[in-house]
Amino acid sequence: MTEKQKIFADEYLIDLNATRAYKVAYPNVKNDAVAAAAAARLLRNVKVKNYIAEQMEKIHNEKTADAQEVIEYLTSVLRGESTAQEIVVEGTGDGCSEARTMEKSPSEKEKLKAAELLGKRYALFTDKVETDVDMDLNITIDYGEDDTG
Repeated sequence: MTEKQKIFADEYLIDLNATRAYKVAYPNVKNDAVAAAAAARLLRNVKVKNYIAEQMEKIHNEKTADAQEVIEYLTSVLRGESTAQEIVVEGTGDGCSEARTMEKSPSEKEKLKAAELLGKRYALFTDKVETDVDMDLNITIDYGEDDTG
């Protein structure tokens, strides 16, 4: 992959605007229609396509919470180990007030919601029903043919 193709791909990853990315990588191209057509060709280039796919995967892995992270977070909320910042406005006298930030532990409502979500994850609230079914399955397809002949 050439350096300009890499610049194009990196710019494309910013906002997925191929025309804009092409004009950054190839500043001599001023016409939007020409840039758009050339960008479309570049997006079909195997090396450029693979590079973009690899970078998108990295972004996904870095920015997206996995199941373990979600479960650990819900557990920390349930146990009251997490904190959140909350803005509080306090009166200072003479009709004036002052805003400040304070750390707050999860409320009982937030803990209950975390417990509910964890319970759903581990299927704690479902009735276990075992069934043993022995039957034949017959399927009839009606093609809507006219019976009048």
